[in-house]
Amino acid sequence: MIQLSRALAVSRKDVESYYGKPPLVTWGLLFPSVLILGLYLKDPSTYEAVAPGVIAMTLLFGNTSMAAIVITFEKRSGTFERLLLAPITLRTILVGKAASAAGYGLATSLVLALGLRVLLGLRVVQVPAFAFGLLAGAATFALLGLVGAVVVREVFEAMTLMNFFRFPLLFVSGVFVPVAVMPAWAKAPAMVSPLTHVVELLRFGVTGRCFFASAWVPAAAAAAWLAAAWVLAERAFRAKALR
Repeated sequence: MIQLSRALAVSRKDVESYYGKPPLVTWGLLFPSVLILGLYLKDPSTYEAVAPGVIAMTLLFGNTSMAAIVITFEKRSGTFERLLLAPITLRTILVGKAASAAGYGLATSLVLALGLRVLLGLRVVQVPAFAFGLLAGAATFALLGLVGAVVVREVFEAMTLMNFFRFPLLFVSGVFVPVAVMPAWAKAPAMVSPLTHVVELLRFGVTGRCFFASAWVPAAAAAAWLAAAWVLAERAFRAKALR
């Protein structure tokens, strides 16, 4: 319980110092909203097929970017090193940092989904699958963002490293093109992409349809990616602490 309160304190400090700033909140909502609105105006009958992918993309870019920015800023100012020397465990620090980044992505994605519901009538027919997709995606992408931030020094280095992986994922994860109609060569990397399984969970939540035979398949894959991201982040933080 003590470690949990300390993790919450780390998260609260990050929210107050970084995530709660109005420019970050508005940017996290503005870009995906404009993108979906443009697709809706082009073809109102197909926006529901694209909305889950855009929501997942919001999680991917928002969580990885903000997690990386916070860590790199703190490394430059020396506060990250002081935090590692504080009388709290590495796991507590990791939980606190990941929770604040994941919370940012969840907040922007939920507001985006609510706006689509109110303005365009977006329906969620499978709430548990939709909710699990949001939670698993937010946590996984936040942890992966922390991994990328720990291994570099500057913000632009973190963004360059993130984009090296993020942009290819957009084209092989069913964000804009469903996995079912992808060429055979693209389906193999799609199966190992964490974004694919988040998109399929959100798509199942919105439309009731999924590329896989059962929604349990992307749910299990998303859970496996979450566990792998936690292991990678913990090892990266431990290596940083030992330097």
